[in-house]
Amino acid sequence: MGHGSSAPPTTSRGGLRGRMEQLVREVAKFGAVGGAGLLVNLLVFNLVRHVTDLQVVRASVIATVVAIAFNYVGFRYFTYRDRDKSGRTRELTLFLLFSAVGLVIENGVLYTATYGFGWDSPLQSNVFKFLGIGIATLFRFWSYRTWVFRALPAREAVADAESFLTAEGTRAPQRARA
Repeated sequence: MGHGSSAPPTTSRGGLRGRMEQLVREVAKFGAVGGAGLLVNLLVFNLVRHVTDLQVVRASVIATVVAIAFNYVGFRYFTYRDRDKSGRTRELTLFLLFSAVGLVIENGVLYTATYGFGWDSPLQSNVFKFLGIGIATLFRFWSYRTWVFRALPAREAVADAESFLTAEGTRAPQRARA
């Protein structure tokens, strides 16, 4: 019984460590895509503000929409490429829904600073745009990983791994013969 009772804690620690490492990798990938999206967002925001006469929040909404499109591609094909791909319509609908909530959070901060407090210089607009993006990013990370880019069920992951190993096992002897 001593052997059996010592195995689960080791498995639990290894499982916990594995989940933490996976979360760290996911956060890093999310951050890489998000960082690039942040640059797209701020560049488009400042370009629209500089080239047009649009009000600050309208320019920000345009920039956010462009960044949302950019981020979807990055999240789907880089950050969450190993996640369930079976329900793309559902995925895209949820992505757009949660992105819209993030858009409201992000631009709500900018709106409050600009029209509530009169902080509308280019520097102040960029600072509050950046702050809004930061707050909205926390919401987006949670919602995307929880609802949009769901992990494959464990059974499917095991079946995929087993089929891969089986396919590799049948190929190896053929290579040896050649």
